[in-house]
Amino acid sequence: MPNTKSDTEKSFLIAVFNITLAISAYWVTSIGLVFVNKYLLSSPELKLDAPLFITWYQSIFPKYVKFPAMDFKINVSRRIAPLSIIFVAMITFNNLCLQYVGVSFYYVGRSLTTVFNVICSYIILGQKTSYKAMLCCGVIIFGFFLGVDQENVSGSLSVFGVVCGVLASLFVALQSIFVQKSLPEVNQSIWLLTLHNNINACILFLPLLFVSGEFGKIPYFEYLWTLKFWFMMTLSGFLGFIMGYVTGWQIQVTSPLTHNISGTAKAAAQTVIGVIWYSEIKTLLWWASNLIVLVGSGLYTKVKSSELRKKIENETSADKEKRECLEESSSKNDEKNKV
Repeated sequence: MPNTKSDTEKSFLIAVFNITLAISAYWVTSIGLVFVNKYLLSSPELKLDAPLFITWYQSIFPKYVKFPAMDFKINVSRRIAPLSIIFVAMITFNNLCLQYVGVSFYYVGRSLTTVFNVICSYIILGQKTSYKAMLCCGVIIFGFFLGVDQENVSGSLSVFGVVCGVLASLFVALQSIFVQKSLPEVNQSIWLLTLHNNINACILFLPLLFVSGEFGKIPYFEYLWTLKFWFMMTLSGFLGFIMGYVTGWQIQVTSPLTHNISGTAKAAAQTVIGVIWYSEIKTLLWWASNLIVLVGSGLYTKVKSSELRKKIENETSADKEKRECLEESSSKNDEKNKV
């Protein structure tokens, strides 16, 4: 007979290994992407003031990845144009925020995504939020403003960077809503949606590059033909592309709640690494603002998870009662037929 205990332990170790690998991949990819982008956007070595060009290159990178055989359709491209506009705005403001604020403040600078999720879900989808979840949003908002104040105290505040962070948070919230609204246009295929969205984004960036004058700057960039520059650009595009996959992998082997907890812990680690890497000195209240935002985000995740579980349990109970009623009715009909 097979050793059941040994098989169970082996399965457990494999599961733990898969979970550890998925979480590690998510952390390394996410933190690595932030630091690589920071280097490209505001490195004293490069001195390249072309955030739109960098963002555009990152958006065309997926074109060199082999997708499953799919057809590009102009009519589908037109119908998902609102999503593509939001996508372009999201990654543009996201990179502008990272260009003007430090890595250590980046998480707080973009911490209002949860708040905008609640607001946009109510305005666009008509979804109401519980008082507990709204209270968590209040904690996040307080932590955000405290962080902004402490950045100002330390003399490293960039108002433009903070504004870009707020706008990036808004468009991240809109992105999640419009992805759901756009999926029916491509028969719920995330591959097709990604293909059409990236092609649209590549086209939308071109007029922005001309208007901003970045196309005129690029030919005179000192390191344009160096291997290191294009390696970092390609690495950034690669990390951005696989970010979606490692996120899905982490959710698959754990749970949405664990994914959010992992994301919160990753943000804390990223903040500490940023402070150490750039040799920054921060006040106690600055650290408190980060902690407040992290706690608020964590509590919001817990509240929403509990509400979702309760909703599923209620729906399951209702389905069970409905099934029992149908079975009882069927049984009575059978008895009548026998009579």
